[in-house]
Amino acid sequence: MPRSRTRERDRRRSPSAARHADTIRLALMETAPAGLKKPRLMVVTDLSRSQIVRGLAAYRELAGEKRWPPLMWSFERGYYFCEDADELEAWERQWADVKYTQISRVVSGVLDGHARLFPKSRWVAYVVAQVNAIQSSLDMIARPQL
Repeated sequence: MPRSRTRERDRRRSPSAARHADTIRLALMETAPAGLKKPRLMVVTDLSRSQIVRGLAAYRELAGEKRWPPLMWSFERGYYFCEDADELEAWERQWADVKYTQISRVVSGVLDGHARLFPKSRWVAYVVAQVNAIQSSLDMIARPQL
């Protein structure tokens, strides 16, 4: 099934989203290490709620490219830059655990049924093997055997 043009267009980052990301970065640098919650971030940056959402998404994409500090969110502090390795590692483990659970549900809910219906399908065998490899990697990240 081909992708629609709307979805493909949604996947591209707009130049305005990149500008919003930079505006958010500058606002958070001024308040570091305290951070800002979304309503306050909207006031400080003079961006709308949707511009903040698109800017935060663009920030996550641009952070690696431009060597910006990792952006975290907590209920107490809102959005803030994180420089603590232990806090980043805890977040990454939690993220891996969530993705592990999601992939486990896809395997048990979709791929296992597909494999039972079409046991000789090369496609489903390939997908199951690849997804199982990803699932194993996420499990090792979320629950390392130190």
